[in-house]
Amino acid sequence: MGRRTNQLDFLMEVAAMIVLKILAAPVMVALSLLAAMVTFLFCVASAVCELGCIALTLLSLILFIGGQTVGGIVFLVLAFLVSPFGVPAIAEWLVDRLHSAKFALRDFITG
Repeated sequence: MGRRTNQLDFLMEVAAMIVLKILAAPVMVALSLLAAMVTFLFCVASAVCELGCIALTLLSLILFIGGQTVGGIVFLVLAFLVSPFGVPAIAEWLVDRLHSAKFALRDFITG
């Protein structure tokens, strides 16, 4: 009787995993679409941030030449924040986490 119980438990676990995989499939589709949209938006926002970084750096240079040191420092800090080392780096990390979650869910479904 013990072996039959083990087989029944195994079949119940397999059935539960199949149900979980079926329920996870629509989430996988939604996560794939979300990851694609976020990646596209990140690329566009990154290009805009690079232009903003250039503009803020030039403005800070103008302020330094004009004698407004505090304003120049403020604009340099803002230029750093919109540079690829500031906020876009945080956004890139978040996009990578989203892709990692997508691949982990895909591995669960296909595994």
